[in-house]
Amino acid sequence: MASRLSTEASRDVHQLASRGRVDKRLALAFGRRGDAVHATMRDPSVDHRLRDAVARESLPVVIRGLDVTDGTAIRDVVAGIAAERGGIDVLVNNAGIGFVEAIEEADEARARLVWETNFWGPIHLCQAVLPYMRAQRAGVIVNLSTVGARFPGGGWLAMYAATKQAISRMSESLNAELVGTGVRVVAIEPGFFATEIYGDRKRASIDPASHYATALAQADDRVAAGIANGANPAAVADAIVAAVDDPTTPARVLVGEDALARWDEFRRALIKLWQAEQVSE
Repeated sequence: MASRLSTEASRDVHQLASRGRVDKRLALAFGRRGDAVHATMRDPSVDHRLRDAVARESLPVVIRGLDVTDGTAIRDVVAGIAAERGGIDVLVNNAGIGFVEAIEEADEARARLVWETNFWGPIHLCQAVLPYMRAQRAGVIVNLSTVGARFPGGGWLAMYAATKQAISRMSESLNAELVGTGVRVVAIEPGFFATEIYGDRKRASIDPASHYATALAQADDRVAAGIANGANPAAVADAIVAAVDDPTTPARVLVGEDALARWDEFRRALIKLWQAEQVSE
């Protein structure tokens, strides 16, 4: 198996994943075309679907445990993969968690966990793989963000939204810093897709005594319904693979018809506002 993105068809892919349909499809998509994939998750034993698919198809996919909030573990895993494979060509950061809550009542420990998982985990992975990518003068880092990162802040998902805005901005900045190194960075910003990020087991309980209880419950239901009725997550996996393959991919990529429609509507509204301001001056 080759280990140099710039000269060979196959690649070494490190997929930092939470459990979900995008993660499974992505690992399989890379593995089916011959890429050596190292798919990591906090507890691989709780989800056998990817493992069964890999075994059934005899794919070059290794599944291993990794707590993305553990910086030492991240460095050890990346160093081990790089030593074994002779380098790392692609890093996909797609772990993520989020909770509906009011800022006034935000639990600090839970908020810090969101930041450690959604932002600092990817940062530490980027820092760990970049020396290897720069040395081979080739590599692609893909960070999973959200279309919401393009809009002004709304209520009830502040911590999640803030981490994703930070990921998109960090991806742009890192991509700028890496010009001339052969390494590039892309943030994928999807709309609603039918994934497992917000399943019943992952939804936070809402305190009925909260001043915001009604609004929180409504927001919680909206998010859950949006995801449950979302598009096929295969589109996100396809967009990530395409971003890896196409060196002309911009630093931020919208994915999904709803994401494109929302962004277009927002831009049109901004143009109308600007035009109105010009007339009034």
